[in-house]
Amino acid sequence: MDILNSPNNILLQVLSDDEKRSIFDKYGEAGLKGAGAGMGDFSNPFDLFESLFEGMGGVTGMGSRSSRNRPTQGDDESYNLVLNFKEAVFGVEKEIEITRLENCGTCDGSGAKPGTKSTKCSTCGGQGQVVSSARTPLGVFQQVMTCSTCGGTGESFTPCNTCGGDGRIRKSKRISLKVPAGVDSGSRLRVRSEGNTGRRGGPPGDLYVFIEVLSDPVLKRDGNNILYTCKISYIDAILGTTISVPTVDGTVDLKIPAGTQPGTTLVMAKKGVPYLGKQSARGDELVRVQVEIPKRLSSEEKKLIEELASLSNAKTANSRR
Repeated sequence: MDILNSPNNILLQVLSDDEKRSIFDKYGEAGLKGAGAGMGDFSNPFDLFESLFEGMGGVTGMGSRSSRNRPTQGDDESYNLVLNFKEAVFGVEKEIEITRLENCGTCDGSGAKPGTKSTKCSTCGGQGQVVSSARTPLGVFQQVMTCSTCGGTGESFTPCNTCGGDGRIRKSKRISLKVPAGVDSGSRLRVRSEGNTGRRGGPPGDLYVFIEVLSDPVLKRDGNNILYTCKISYIDAILGTTISVPTVDGTVDLKIPAGTQPGTTLVMAKKGVPYLGKQSARGDELVRVQVEIPKRLSSEEKKLIEELASLSNAKTANSRR
């Protein structure tokens, strides 16, 4: 057994050497092995992490200073748009006002007060991240966190008075939005590059418009079909009639055939909602017929109904002979 490299001997060396003991307390046995294998001076904890993980293609989770200062894409924004029934059916062009983050005109997006220069962050030493250690029964654990002082940039600067150092300020903007025919509640429209401006010159995010459609008091929507319920008298159901039916295209005459039964559904072709992306293709309007039966009859009406019943009974009896 190699006594010099035995665990007990290494522990004795650690206890007798303040520097090694500090490394062991922060990084465990891996830190000692790195120091003994010629991996360099790990007084900077970020050097230790980079050496331990360099076999992973340099991906340490820390990120280089240059990568942390690269332009980043802005976040997406959202907007809730309320439409009436016909606007949703046929589409509409709306002018809406949105608020989003745009480059600060005072500092030109840098976040620094004009005329000042940035310096290395004193908290993280320019690394942009800090390491905290905690001893547990399972060993020493380290956690890498973004530096709260510099926000991960590794630099300290005098913040711009206008934007407070963010490099962006919130502004209002009016844009024209074209809503396609056939949208419904829950539909979502994406408007590219109308979201928040990115930091350090990064591209903007997108704007997502969420649609809410108000209901119509008469017409109901079922997918691409429109539902309508009409009421006719029992006389009209027996003899047939023509009624005026409301549609999204205006009032249209509908013929009720003689002998129409209660609950019958009549189809008005292509009077429904256009399919999204296919305005030439539309659903139908489905008209459900309700037959009203009177609760009270005049003596004359009752007499006529009784005569009709007699004729009907006689007709049924003759058909059975």
